[in-house]
Amino acid sequence: MLRSLITALLLLVGGAVFAQAENNFGRAGILSKTNRGEIPRLMLSAGEALMDGGKITLKSGTYYELEIEADGSQELSLSGSGFFRAIWVDEVVIEGIEIRPFGIESLEFDEAGEAEISFVAIKPGTYSLGVPGSSLQRVEIVIE
Repeated sequence: MLRSLITALLLLVGGAVFAQAENNFGRAGILSKTNRGEIPRLMLSAGEALMDGGKITLKSGTYYELEIEADGSQELSLSGSGFFRAIWVDEVVIEGIEIRPFGIESLEFDEAGEAEISFVAIKPGTYSLGVPGSSLQRVEIVIE
């Protein structure tokens, strides 16, 4: 009897939590517009920092769009395998072409251009994203 009562209460509470989560996010779930976070644009330029401050804090479970722009001053790669493994990539957009990859190791800009990575932050931790071999062109990303 007690077990049945506890099971019924758990189902009731679980259903209420699910309904509340559904109301917060809507039909699109975690991809809905109410679950979007802001993230600063990264700028790739020879000898210049990726961004002021050098640190980005993200919330696990939140959807972000990371815009990356290269000015073409030098061929530059942006690597961060630890970070790319800690997120779920929805899509990468390059000049209007949408790519839906299983994962990313790095992006390389041979000339001026823009790319946008849409993703959900998943695994909490501290990661780095930057130009290989450069301590200046690096940003620390914390997922809480």
